[in-house]
Amino acid sequence: MALTLSGVADPALAGFDEIIDVRSPSEYAEDHLPGAINLPVLDDAERARVGTIYKQVSPFDARKIGGALVAANAARHIAGPLADRDGGWRGLIYCWRGGQRSGSFTTILSQIGWRVDRIDGGYKAWRALVVDRIQNRPVPAPVIVLDGNTGSAKTAILSRLAARGWQVIDLEGLANHRGSLFGGRPDGQPGQKLFEGRLAIALEALDPDRPVVIEAESSRIGALMLPKAVWRAIGAAPRLRLEVPVAARAAYTAATYGDMVDDPARVAAIVAALAPMHPADRIADWQALLAARDWRALSQGLLQDHYDPRYLKHRLRYAGREQAVVALDDLRDLDAAAARVEAALARLTGNLRPVVGA
Repeated sequence: MALTLSGVADPALAGFDEIIDVRSPSEYAEDHLPGAINLPVLDDAERARVGTIYKQVSPFDARKIGGALVAANAARHIAGPLADRDGGWRGLIYCWRGGQRSGSFTTILSQIGWRVDRIDGGYKAWRALVVDRIQNRPVPAPVIVLDGNTGSAKTAILSRLAARGWQVIDLEGLANHRGSLFGGRPDGQPGQKLFEGRLAIALEALDPDRPVVIEAESSRIGALMLPKAVWRAIGAAPRLRLEVPVAARAAYTAATYGDMVDDPARVAAIVAALAPMHPADRIADWQALLAARDWRALSQGLLQDHYDPRYLKHRLRYAGREQAVVALDDLRDLDAAAARVEAALARLTGNLRPVVGA
């Protein structure tokens, strides 16, 4: 039996003990359904081999060799990762288009006695739902943008708002990037498709009767592009701005970018890349601060002379959307900062309170 998905977070998905992606490892790495495990019936080399035989020899020979490979790999998965599954286990199988690879594996598992289904249309059908959700359909809840200069602890405050019951979408968390030149993380970013799938799931989970708070972003987070529906919503939304002195932002940045502190060579390369945009003496000052490992002074210089002027130009484009400003003298007590932001949000939304656990 084939399951036809109605949305990226179709409730029917919860009825299975496991979702199994039988595509090759490289296909799985590029993108996959949330929570799916990869049990490939053809690995990358085998898939390329079968495809070559199909084109250069004959479809029959390709299917014969492919069938033998699929059977051998299925046996390995049954004796390995699936060995401890009992008779009541339910699996949902998918491949690229819901065709031969998932059909073959589903048949083998069904013959054992397991209740297994496959996704009608496979990954391609799920991906079409993702694209529709993020590109064509509006954000389903009223958006409020949390704005503020670089280093204002917006992401940390968003996290605390979420803990207090507010709807939040952490775009930088989904993108695994802090949204600046120094924002890369050691484990890297997901691919664009994987990011979009995560975002589509987050959008699908929103309660349309409650506001959602999203951090102000440019159209790109690191190497990833924001989908047009989300970008339009951010541009049109009311804004609440954090106003934090540059010294406090510098202290916070120096304390929270530990991975940069541990990799001075990486910081040096980024500072060197800024040379075309700044006077030579300013670059030399930053390099001297880096050599002295004076992270707070370096952070303040970068914020004051590089980030703030650029952020001001960006913010002025949305000046008419700014509805409130929350002034924070420092960022040492983020719980207190979040409480002040929450009070401002409540005023903006007509004292609508979040529902904890909703």
